[in-house]
Amino acid sequence: MSEGDGPAASGGESAPSAEKLRSLAVELARMAGGLLLERAQHGAEREVTSKSTPTDLVSEADVASQRAIRELLRKRRPDDGFVGEEEGESEAGTSGLRWIVDPLDGTVNFLFGIPQWSVSVAVADERGTLAGAVFDPNRDELFHAMRGGGALLEGAQGAVELGRDGAHDVAPERRTGGNASPGGGDLASAMVATGFSYDSEVRDAQARVLQSLLPRVRDIRRLGSAALDLAWTAAGRYDAYYERTVKQWDIAAGVLICERAGLQMRELPERERLPWGVLVAPGALADELLAIVS
Repeated sequence: MSEGDGPAASGGESAPSAEKLRSLAVELARMAGGLLLERAQHGAEREVTSKSTPTDLVSEADVASQRAIRELLRKRRPDDGFVGEEEGESEAGTSGLRWIVDPLDGTVNFLFGIPQWSVSVAVADERGTLAGAVFDPNRDELFHAMRGGGALLEGAQGAVELGRDGAHDVAPERRTGGNASPGGGDLASAMVATGFSYDSEVRDAQARVLQSLLPRVRDIRRLGSAALDLAWTAAGRYDAYYERTVKQWDIAAGVLICERAGLQMRELPERERLPWGVLVAPGALADELLAIVS
């Protein structure tokens, strides 16, 4: 089996190529993003409930987006498994493939009218993520990647391959000493993105980590969509990203995009009051940053 191929489908059908799966992930993300953008333009959601804590919100928009994605997948890939954030939806499938979907990553931003939210769609086999897409409807930017291929950003400037030929260096004015990477490969000049738990006790522990990190980097950003944080790190807008309490639907597409752009992923092991998490950064920063935040 080649690197870009998935397992054989049920019924003896040939496996879909990673390219076809990426195309479908892109279609699903764009479709759901368009639906969400239309709802956002019509004002506040009528029904808002909470999940793990009173601050962990879910809206009609989250559910409608996931249902639209699920409906299209049932038509196109009925034998595939599915894992979605909303409604506890999970199906094993029979094809050996499963779709991992966050239908609205950044729900709180969406509800408050803050244009920092996205749709994340990934497909995985027994070896990990095969293809994924993260769509930002507010900026009409689409990030996508597939196993064995590159990572692309499709936006106002057309399609740009991330992590190749200086594509990470999207903000050359941020360079120091003429280095190629946005942060110059130096932790002290790095812009680092992160996120926080909805649980107050976990947040307290995260604040202590942040207190140790903040004096050692250029600055910290916390904008609210893990999928977009990962995509923006792949694009060089951040030098690194770390976050605990993330779930598979938050990071499946984004981590693949970062890895195909040449970044490295490290796991943050679970500690007292600090759940499992991930860190993504260039090799020159990854281990030094890991030592501080893990």
